[in-house]
Amino acid sequence: MTTETLRRTPLYEKHRALGAKMVPFAGWEMPIQYSGIVAEHRAVRGAAGLFDLSHMGEFYLEGANAGRALDRLVSSDIAGLETGQARYGLVTNERGTIVDDVIVYRVAPERYMVVVNAANIDKDAAHMRRHLPSDVRFFDGSLMTALIAPQGPRAARILSRVAGMNVDDLMPFGLAETKVAGNVATIARTGYTGEDGFEVFLRNEYAPAVWDALLEAGKDDGILPIGLGARDTLRLEARFSLYGNEIDETTNPIEAGLAWTCKLDKEFLGRDAIAKVKEEGPSRRIAGLAVDGGVARHGHTVTDKGREIGAVTSGTYGPTVEKNIALAYVPVPLSKVGTALAVRIREKDVPATVVKTPFYRREAK
Repeated sequence: MTTETLRRTPLYEKHRALGAKMVPFAGWEMPIQYSGIVAEHRAVRGAAGLFDLSHMGEFYLEGANAGRALDRLVSSDIAGLETGQARYGLVTNERGTIVDDVIVYRVAPERYMVVVNAANIDKDAAHMRRHLPSDVRFFDGSLMTALIAPQGPRAARILSRVAGMNVDDLMPFGLAETKVAGNVATIARTGYTGEDGFEVFLRNEYAPAVWDALLEAGKDDGILPIGLGARDTLRLEARFSLYGNEIDETTNPIEAGLAWTCKLDKEFLGRDAIAKVKEEGPSRRIAGLAVDGGVARHGHTVTDKGREIGAVTSGTYGPTVEKNIALAYVPVPLSKVGTALAVRIREKDVPATVVKTPFYRREAK
């Protein structure tokens, strides 16, 4: 896709004015960094950061049977959601592999919002339409919905200054309809950084004013605009899966360490295949690695005494943990914490050790 055909979020001009370096991502022209990935990463861990996630997809499902239909499409307990609650889960196929990872929000008794990954919008929409009953209304609102995410330990106080509510009243994975900087919005206490934070859903035309209001409200608290580069280092320290890296339609939830998202005592698409893998045990598992002497990247080979045994799915330098970290699929016997392995970087096998994940966990209040 050429630069001319890349989509732009309603905040594109704001990013350019802030000096962001723009790159193609999932069909969009997105900011990769502003002041620098490490500085942005540390701002989110220590103060607050502001993300433009308007490239993400938002589907809306309505009808008396919408919750029941979603419960059969998503691995987690969607039927148990109360209005004003959200839940993470997987959209799986008949083979029990992962179509996408999503968050489902129950915004009203008979209305749900499903947030999907930007690269999967068309695929996910086709998959859902194919499996939804005719009495459930489906609408893809991705291109008319903006998503702005203040994240970090000071995010609640900053957002509360411009919201029509004290957002600290929201429980984790709670949501509420309110106003932000005078504009109608839905606020959810969700995020992808390993920190406390919020995601603000609103119409495209409201996004620039809300973006500016949040940056101004957080000026004295050290808020920074954050690009996709730091978003990736933050989520990897927190050991969150990235679709296309840790999970895709070749991976099952058990080997991916996402068995906890699968409610196997209900019926959903792919349930039996997943239950079979759980019962028999997977042949490989995702493992966390601390890499000594080099930065592992997606696709690098993992070795055991020179023998190729797996591949890195994601790797980076972790600015908070101050070491090189990675995730990789390895055979189950080699996935035990403390196992000595290596990652092949520039044709050299660099020592790596299997470590406990997440690499970083924020301290409870």
